[in-house]
Amino acid sequence: MIKDLNAKDFETEVLKNNGLVVVDFWANWCGPCKMMAPVLESVSEEFKEVSFTKVDVDQNGALADQYDILSIPTLLIFKDGNFLDKLVGFTPKEVLIEKIKKNL
Repeated sequence: MIKDLNAKDFETEVLKNNGLVVVDFWANWCGPCKMMAPVLESVSEEFKEVSFTKVDVDQNGALADQYDILSIPTLLIFKDGNFLDKLVGFTPKEVLIEKIKKNL
């Protein structure tokens, strides 16, 4: 399951999380974001121990600015509240799985 986050939830769900978190910065109008959604759903089913979240950049512009989100979709990977990696643009399932395994 992928949880929708806003700026208020971000600290609790991502920065204070004692585990791996994938954050998808996206927007409703973004075609590649819509292509990314089923990939994230599929990977989230494979990695139950990883938290998958998404942030709508239109509703959370300040948060997107804080993490220098210049293009969407952008995936950020955090572990134990620390930023580890950034994937910009549509990310194939195999690439995302490789990044998750590397950081678990």
